[in-house]
Amino acid sequence: MAKLKRRKSKLFPSSFKKSKGRIYKGFPDSVVNAGIAILSLLLLAFIFSFSSRQTRGGVPIEVHFPVSSNNKILAADIYNSSPILDIDVEILNGCGEPGLATKFSNFLRNEKIDVVRSDNADHFDYNRTILIQRNENVKAVKLVADALGFDINNSSRVKIESDSNLDVDLTLIIGKDYNSINSFTQYLNQ
Repeated sequence: MAKLKRRKSKLFPSSFKKSKGRIYKGFPDSVVNAGIAILSLLLLAFIFSFSSRQTRGGVPIEVHFPVSSNNKILAADIYNSSPILDIDVEILNGCGEPGLATKFSNFLRNEKIDVVRSDNADHFDYNRTILIQRNENVKAVKLVADALGFDINNSSRVKIESDSNLDVDLTLIIGKDYNSINSFTQYLNQ
């Protein structure tokens, strides 16, 4: 069998082959060391530039607050000495009329009653608007019933269903007869 002769590579001449002590034959050690030194200096310059940008304080900003006058406005002045009552009411739309719970919320807030939530009821088949007392706050029921024009002794309009899990004093469920509430219709016509 004939022995094959190895061809010389044109890409890597024999002078570039690895040897023990040097990276490649043909490159003096001083050239390699100079390249490493230049790359090290570039790396140090990059680190210095990055760190100086990160620690830069930026432009100082001066803040000037306006000098307050002696004309202080109190919350009691805003509410004309009649603050919002400590009554928490939730309003539930039980007739399906869009935006009705919001209109009732605005009406009761105009009467200085705190409406904490307005949402849809469990269904839209309520025929009558009812006010449900959720805790022992009888004064709250009287005030809201007066604002709506309800008789507190009318059990078809005002009900007592205590529920300690709810965070409200009263629940108002708006029924299909909401147009019969005179104080509300007068509020809408203003």
